[in-house]
Amino acid sequence: MANQIHPTAIIDPEAKLGDGNIIGPFCVIDKNVVIGDNNTLLNSVTIHFGARIGNNNEFFPGASISTKPQDLKFKGEETTCEIGDNNSIRENVTISRGTASKGRTIVGNNNLLMENMHIGHDCVIGNGCIIGNSTKFAGEVVVDDFATISATCLFHQFTHVGSYMMMEGGTRTNKDIPPYIMAGKEPARYCGVNLVGLRRRGFSNETIEAIHDAYRIIYGKGLIKEGVAQAREKYPDSKEVDYICSFFENSQRGVIR
Repeated sequence: MANQIHPTAIIDPEAKLGDGNIIGPFCVIDKNVVIGDNNTLLNSVTIHFGARIGNNNEFFPGASISTKPQDLKFKGEETTCEIGDNNSIRENVTISRGTASKGRTIVGNNNLLMENMHIGHDCVIGNGCIIGNSTKFAGEVVVDDFATISATCLFHQFTHVGSYMMMEGGTRTNKDIPPYIMAGKEPARYCGVNLVGLRRRGFSNETIEAIHDAYRIIYGKGLIKEGVAQAREKYPDSKEVDYICSFFENSQRGVIR
């Protein structure tokens, strides 16, 4: 299927477009951009240098993708912003491309990025995430699959967010948020297991109980290291508990409590 390009759109001749794309009024597509098939760019979307976009994505008015990093160390090195498939990227979302640190910013598949949220340079966003209005990620934040983050949340650079967690609106954090939990308050802290979210995702009662018990053990100990060791010993065959324990063990910034 041929691309449908509005006559007011500006597309650099060096940009590469697949088939079946709809490019709306006043969109701008820069050079060194690769766009796959069946994407829709509504009006006034800007795709900057270095963007690599997959298939079946929808970009709403004002979205700015692969923007120059907001990092004074950036010296114009050639980097990318890589967007997967089936994402809904709403109004005025901004996603920076990478820097020399990692070379690329990555957004996976099937994500909903709501209005006015920002993804900084070298971030890695997984699959199936829901990120609320006006939430901001500083550089090099990692968000694992199926995280749900409410509106106006703030994330310090280098933080790590685990899978299947849910964050209360307006929360800010400079520490890592582990998987399967609810986080909120000020400062951000553990608010229990994300029971409703896990059930909606098809987790069994037995698995949810193991997750809940693992956190009871880990947070109940004076030293996190001791709690992690005990949780591993009690649930040696649980991939969910292994993920939780590995998250704590590999944290660089420390984990909320």
